[in-house]
Formats: sequence, C-alpha cells, structure tokens
Amino acid sequence: MNDLESRQLRYFVAVAEELNFGRAAERLGMAQPPLSRAIRELERGLGVRLFERTTRQVALTPAGEVLLRDARTALEAITAAARRAVHAGRPAPELRLALKADFDAGLLPQFLAAYRQEPEAIPVELVLGGRGDQEAALRDGRADVAVLPELTDDRGLDVEPLLTEPRLVALAASDPLATRSSLSLSDFAGRVLPDGRPAELGGLPPGPDGGGDGGPGRPAARGSFAESRRPVRDLTELFSLVELGGVIWFVPVSIARRHARPGIAYRAVGDLPPTEFSVVWPQDCRSPAVAAFVRAATAVAAAAQPVIDAQPLDVPGPAGPARPAEAGQRADAAGAAPSPRPGSSEMNPVTVRR
Repeated sequence: MNDLESRQLRYFVAVAEELNFGRAAERLGMAQPPLSRAIRELERGLGVRLFERTTRQVALTPAGEVLLRDARTALEAITAAARRAVHAGRPAPELRLALKADFDAGLLPQFLAAYRQEPEAIPVELVLGGRGDQEAALRDGRADVAVLPELTDDRGLDVEPLLTEPRLVALAASDPLATRSSLSLSDFAGRVLPDGRPAELGGLPPGPDGGGDGGPGRPAARGSFAESRRPVRDLTELFSLVELGGVIWFVPVSIARRHARPGIAYRAVGDLPPTEFSVVWPQDCRSPAVAAFVRAATAVAAAAQPVIDAQPLDVPGPAGPARPAEAGQRADAAGAAPSPRPGSSEMNPVTVRR
C-alpha cells in the first residue's frame, strides 16, 4: 500500500460527498477523466474498492465509508496545522474565541473582563458563526477556544461544562398557546423548530442523519426553515419568522430578555430541558492563553449560576422593570467579574471576524 497524499484524499472526499464524478470534478475545478483515474489509482494502491459504480449511481462501499470518516479528519488536521502555524507566527497573536452571537448566557463581557486579569491573557478575536460552526472552527484551526450551548460532536475536543440556563418557547403573540398559563412539550405536537425538527422533542441535537428534516419518516411542516433556500442564521430574521407564526423556537432565557418584541410571546415550558453551556478547545492544545480563558470562564460561570437559578422566568416587555443591565449588575454582585466601563484603561482590544 502506498502512502496516501492529501490530494488523493481531497479527490476521494469530493466524490464521496457528491456521489457523482461530474459534480465532484466541477467542485474540484478539474476535468472528470483525470478525477476518475485518480480514484482508480487510489483504489489500486489500497487494494480495496471504495465505490460501487453503475450507469445510474455511485455508492460508497463499507471500505469507502470508513475512509470517508478518517479522510475528513485527516484533511481537517492538515488544514488546522497550517492555520495554527500561521497564527502562531504572527508578531502579535490573538486568542481566537468562537461563538454564536448572543449565545453566551449573557456573560461574554464578564468572561472577557475576568480573562483580562489573567497573566497569560492576550488580545481576543471573536470568531462569529452560526450554530455548529464553532466545533468546525476548532478542528480546522480557525479558533482556539469556543463557548457554545450545544455540543453535537466532541471528537478531538476537550469540554468543560460552564452552566445551565432555562429555555423558554418563543411564539407569535397571536398564537393560541400564548394565552395558556402552563405549557408542556406535548402541546407542540405538529409544530416545528427553525431547522425543521419536531418541537415536541424539545430541540434535542440532530441524530447521525442530520435530523434537519423533521425526523425520520416525517417531513417538516410547510412554512418551516426546512423549505428555505438557505438556512436562517440571523436573529432578526429568525424572530421575524416566529412573529409570522410559521415556526416556534426554544430560546435561552438570557436571549429572550435581551430581545423583547411586541409580536413575540415568551412562555415557560414545564418539561423543556435547559441549555447547557460549555467551553471547548482542541484536545492537543497546550496554549497558556487558552488555559487562562478556561479558568476565567469557569470561575465567572460558577458565580453566575446561583443568580441564574434564582431569577424568575417571566420576560417583561421592552419597558418592563427587569432590563438586561440590571441582570448583569446582579451577576456582578454574585461574584462574577464586572465589565470594564467604556473608555477604561483595562479594556484590551477585541476584534471580530465572521
């Protein structure tokens, strides 16, 4: 068996994901005949068939399925190695923190303020993305550490739980369920979440098949995100669709409090599991700056958890008494590191990349 080359793996992954040599060749920017030859040479070198080919379709063999899983990991590692080397060679490196905007339990300012007190602290670059992008950013070298509420695949990653936060259901204010004094997940039978998953399952992470089509054997309801031409990643778009009544959404209470809208009702659901926030980083990481951020985030979260547990779940309107600033002040009083005032000399630069 010859040693595998990254070029061969890229070719193989493209064909395995497209299951069509023509589309794979177009994706790779090459002609189809040399791609077909390269795959035959790869199979000859390995001594196994990777694809079953007929005039109608291309399918992975069991050997091909195994190679696809490992090839993706290997290509991620190669890409990550290059990106991390370039990052480490910068004159002024930054800690690249991956997260989805607003999905920080309302504690990102406290995390950063506590981190700045660490001797190993360096400037922070926020790497913003959609749901699930954070894990990929850690694996392919675009980020050093991440804060996220839903880890779907911990392969190659170390995880430290931070805290749990209750979730509410976001409904159109005109929805009949918005008038109910108590709700349970069974009340949402037939409703869908923004990604098409059945709402009565509580927004559990998708299974190995992706789970974005409303579940096995169950098509998503009309009007759901599953029918959109592109996924909706922006909170403004998402809230607008909830207001129209096409979908509902299970939202961490910290986001509900920061995004009170006249057209949306937030209600507690008795059996809805909470969001579990974690700080995550690559297993082979030896960065003192990453270790310092993990220490700071876990300390802030430990101090904030009793405050989160004690807060009522009701969400006032935009003019209500419990404004987000007050919630932050209560967290500070519980021991979380306060955020520096604008213009404070303690503020290190924070850059943002999407």
